[in-house]
Amino acid sequence: MVEQNSQDRAARRFDPMTAVAAACFLVAVGFAAVPALHAGPTTMAGLLLLIGLAGVACLGLFALRSSAEPVAEAEPGADQLVHALTEPAAIAAADGRIHACNAAWNETVGAAPRLPKAGPSAASLFSALTAARRGEIGQAALRTNGTEHAATVAPLGARRFLVRLVDAAPVPLALPDASPAQAAAPPVSAVPPPQALDAFAAASPFGAALLEGEDPFEARIVEANPTLAAVAGGGEAGQAFGELIDAASREDAARRLREGHVGALEVRLARDPTKIAHLYLSRSEGRWVAYLVDVSEQKQIELQLSQSQKMQAIGQLAGGVAHDFNNLLTAIFMQLDVLAQRHPVGDPSYEGLNEIRQTSARAADLVRKLLAFSRKQTVQREVLDLGELISESEVLLRRVLYEDVKLETEYGRNLPQVKADRSQVETAVMNLAVNARDAVRAHGGGTVTIRLARVTQEEAAALGYPAAQGDQAMIEVSDDGPGIPPEVMDKIFDPFFTTKPVGEGTGLGLATVYGIVKQSDGWISVASKPGEGAAFRIFLPVHIATEEAPAAVVTVKAPPKARDLSGAGRILFVEDEDAIRGLAAKLLRARGYEVIEAGSGEEALDLAEQHAGEIDLMISDVVMPGMQGPDLLKQARRYLGSAPVMFISGYAEAEFSNLLEGEDNISFLPKPIDIKTLAERVKQELQKAA
Repeated sequence: MVEQNSQDRAARRFDPMTAVAAACFLVAVGFAAVPALHAGPTTMAGLLLLIGLAGVACLGLFALRSSAEPVAEAEPGADQLVHALTEPAAIAAADGRIHACNAAWNETVGAAPRLPKAGPSAASLFSALTAARRGEIGQAALRTNGTEHAATVAPLGARRFLVRLVDAAPVPLALPDASPAQAAAPPVSAVPPPQALDAFAAASPFGAALLEGEDPFEARIVEANPTLAAVAGGGEAGQAFGELIDAASREDAARRLREGHVGALEVRLARDPTKIAHLYLSRSEGRWVAYLVDVSEQKQIELQLSQSQKMQAIGQLAGGVAHDFNNLLTAIFMQLDVLAQRHPVGDPSYEGLNEIRQTSARAADLVRKLLAFSRKQTVQREVLDLGELISESEVLLRRVLYEDVKLETEYGRNLPQVKADRSQVETAVMNLAVNARDAVRAHGGGTVTIRLARVTQEEAAALGYPAAQGDQAMIEVSDDGPGIPPEVMDKIFDPFFTTKPVGEGTGLGLATVYGIVKQSDGWISVASKPGEGAAFRIFLPVHIATEEAPAAVVTVKAPPKARDLSGAGRILFVEDEDAIRGLAAKLLRARGYEVIEAGSGEEALDLAEQHAGEIDLMISDVVMPGMQGPDLLKQARRYLGSAPVMFISGYAEAEFSNLLEGEDNISFLPKPIDIKTLAERVKQELQKAA
């Protein structure tokens, strides 16, 4: 056998490619020596060149000879050891590079060249490799393809580690016949328990402690690094490690540990239960090494992101529902206009029709609130003086707050101007005041205070607006009621969430305020303590007038006089809702207009081409199956010429205005609409185009 091994090594030593490389190298050296021999070896230049070439030849031959020698294996039979295991296994270096693995590992983990350096498995593997470097058996959780596997990491020679997935019971090694040396190897002596933290753990930026005892939460601290005191507020020698963990959280973590959980345990700290940490444990011979990583900021960011995504999803749902309701309400309003002509005042059916109209108006108001929450409401921004705005609304607010609720207003100095929608700001303040009124009346009455102020960036941050940029205009609505319970604080801006009895609230008041403030590029914060009332603060950016754009002067327009709504002209009416299109076309024809109906964008484009140059006005829905309204306009403009185009939609104009850049003679009419409003706008657009 020894003789055969010697022959194998000799065979491996002779490499034809190495021989060819050596021959080519010698030929190259010979060609390089030709000039020196031609000049004569007696000359100084020729002599030096020959000496240099001789040295290069020796070095090259030595290097080629060394490359032909077989590379000795760091651990003889290591590859055979891995392939003999039935469970997924791999041999990894200290930096995570995989040297060898078996087929089961490739099927379970994949053919990655190294262990994960990031993601949910990285921290667990790092802890296990650290334990293995100390000679212990490290435990880790390796997540692959959405499945978490328990893994052990054991030392295997110098800076090499055996990683095994142990989801099932380990199967005894089935060593091949070619490895009797490994089978007869003496047993490895048991690894002694750690006596102290290693240098890495002692200087780590997360808490680390060496524990003595069978139960890690009852074990005493033998040694701890300074970071543990900063994270958990403890870590003195002899202290029970469980004292650093909140009691309820400690019981839950102990239960999960008994159930065989592998990886991080999420715990709350006893010093401050609002702080969250990840606990990693590694055991060896009655001792534990614990790592405590503070993840409070990460959890807070995750919570904020989750809340933001939830509000965004609810907003999209609310906007879609509101759009569909606006279409239905438009059909209802137009049908009521038709019925009102048949049943005038004095008709027995008039009272019932009027009740239907009032109910529909309340439904339209509910839809407007949904659009405000979803930030898809059409806004008309103007420069507003906050003091003047609240002063004008104060009379109406006093009527709303009843006699047992006192209203106080505080106007600060140097109040700024803001650029916002007047009706939206009034609605937001009214909703907050009504909420405060209901809160104090439930406890026998009280005081509602509205305070206006100009605050600096630092003051805004202290009052609950951490991302404020520059000065802010603040509207604060506070009360002296019972306050908001902490358990519902995270839900108060959710639509349809209310703490009022059934039938006394829609749950859209604060949701509407939230949407209005966000649509106005502002911020809203809440401060409340049980028994001390609540304060809602709206922050709006200060409007600074420039020389190019002076502050707008708000003027009160006189109500328009009644006028003749009949007219003449050819209108292309595009609407995918049959009920709306049919009723609107019928009512417009009754007022003298010629109406061409289209149920889709594609049909409208064909009709525009057939009547090129003959259409005086196009009225189109925005969102339709197939071709959308803005796309229709871009393709039909060559047939429409300079004719005006009016879009009608249940969505806000801002949702699609960016798609109409460069277009002229464009107007917008939000749904729901009645025939009077539609007829007025049609006549206005045709008169402007005349």
